[in-house]
Amino acid sequence: MNESLNGSVDGSEGRSLAGRIELTLPSTLATVDRMEQEAERFATEHGFGEDDAANIAMAAREAAVNAVMHGNSYSSDKQVHVQLTSDQAALTLSIQDEGAGFNAALLPDPLLPENILRSSGRGIFLMRALMDEVNFRQLNPGTELVMTKRRQPTS
Repeated sequence: MNESLNGSVDGSEGRSLAGRIELTLPSTLATVDRMEQEAERFATEHGFGEDDAANIAMAAREAAVNAVMHGNSYSSDKQVHVQLTSDQAALTLSIQDEGAGFNAALLPDPLLPENILRSSGRGIFLMRALMDEVNFRQLNPGTELVMTKRRQPTS
């Protein structure tokens, strides 16, 4: 596993609003738990409140499930590449798998009556509800998912 960390402190209330972490993780279910924990810890350490940090963590978990299960098909020779960055404006989470890729526009709407009772298919819908921006980019091979949570203005 490869990890690197860097960041800086802007001095506001002792919180580090700027920073970055990169992880390269195996395609296992343990990666899903690790992503959720790392995302929540990173968000909290970089000034996001409890609710936003929990939402970021849940979106990260869903993204990790998709990368491990759908993207990499649990393949031991494929990895999940993660980058969390934070600055004055937002937290951004990038997750890349090494799979065949997919077209997000072709995903079925989980709110349609025929999909309501399905036991899967809501991860991307949930990510879009929890984060301010969710974008996909096809790689060769794989897919990159980039999610952003903007900071709420302080009064």
